[in-house]
Amino acid sequence: MNKIQSMMLAVLVLAVSFFAVDSYAGGVESSTTGIQGYDLVSYQTEGKAVRGNGNNLVVVDEVTYLFASEDNKKAFEANPQKYLPAYGGYCAYGVAVGKKFVGDAEVWEVVDGTLYLNLDPNIQKEWKKDVPGNIQKADTNWPQIKDKAPSDL
Repeated sequence: MNKIQSMMLAVLVLAVSFFAVDSYAGGVESSTTGIQGYDLVSYQTEGKAVRGNGNNLVVVDEVTYLFASEDNKKAFEANPQKYLPAYGGYCAYGVAVGKKFVGDAEVWEVVDGTLYLNLDPNIQKEWKKDVPGNIQKADTNWPQIKDKAPSDL
């Protein structure tokens, strides 16, 4: 009888732990890290990609953004739209051609105060051949593809 009680207690502790962690974390969807953990504010204030850390984080639309400092976190909280990457962080050139490719946080450019990511340096070279035209195409395409899975495009 003692073994059965011990096993039941272990199962109960495991179940309670599982639900407590799920409640605390807000579910898996809230633990998605935006732009590979880079500090969104640093692109515009420091002109470089800087890794954020777990001490300074903000959750927006179930995406967790990390910041390198409390000041950057506060700047983001004051105006998230100023710092969020275009097209949900997908590759700007990909969106211009009607696709959704993961944007690389280290392959970027700020244009007129907006952060644009690209898939890789080669794709960024293509994007830079006509930045205004590619932004216009991407702005036109984004409303039609933003809610679609990348595999459906």
